[in-house]
Amino acid sequence: MKNKLRDLRGERSWSQADLATRLGVSRQTVNAIETGKYDPSLPLAFRIAEVFGQPIEVIFTPDG
Repeated sequence: MKNKLRDLRGERSWSQADLATRLGVSRQTVNAIETGKYDPSLPLAFRIAEVFGQPIEVIFTPDG
């Protein structure tokens, strides 16, 4: 799954640690999602969408 997490975070000048705090996860989790090593659970995807004020399908798109 592709995601726009890094771009959205950058637009707000948030570090990975800043976003992790807002989501209640570790910085390593944010890094793993951004680099595509980990797909978030559905509840976490909803929290990410809420933090950025975007629909999930805008942030996450299927590969290919």
